[in-house]
Amino acid sequence: QVQLVESGGGLVQTGGSLRLSCAASRIIFRISSMAWYRQAPGKQRELVAGISSSGSTNYADTVKGRFIISRDNARETVYLEMNSLKPEDTAVYYCSSNYGSGFTPQYWGQGTQVTVSS
Repeated sequence: QVQLVESGGGLVQTGGSLRLSCAASRIIFRISSMAWYRQAPGKQRELVAGISSSGSTNYADTVKGRFIISRDNARETVYLEMNSLKPEDTAVYYCSSNYGSGFTPQYWGQGTQVTVSS
């Protein structure tokens, strides 16, 4: 079965950085659109950043200029570099994948907690 396994979450101070990784298996990674979502307590899950199979990227306005999404097709892994972290970035971060254009998740990872202390 499809597996998306996130890692790299943790506790960091305001202004710090973290890099999340999502290792995929049992999908055709090179033709998959990959994305990172997050969900804070009491809030809806929201798209943070996405990267298409061709490498085009899309970011939420709240993270533009601070977060960078990238992918390594050889390693079948997608990354989220998070810089200048703020307390409002605190959430569970989920990796997703789908075939085709756009970001309409077909598969989800289990999530990784990111906590930014003030």
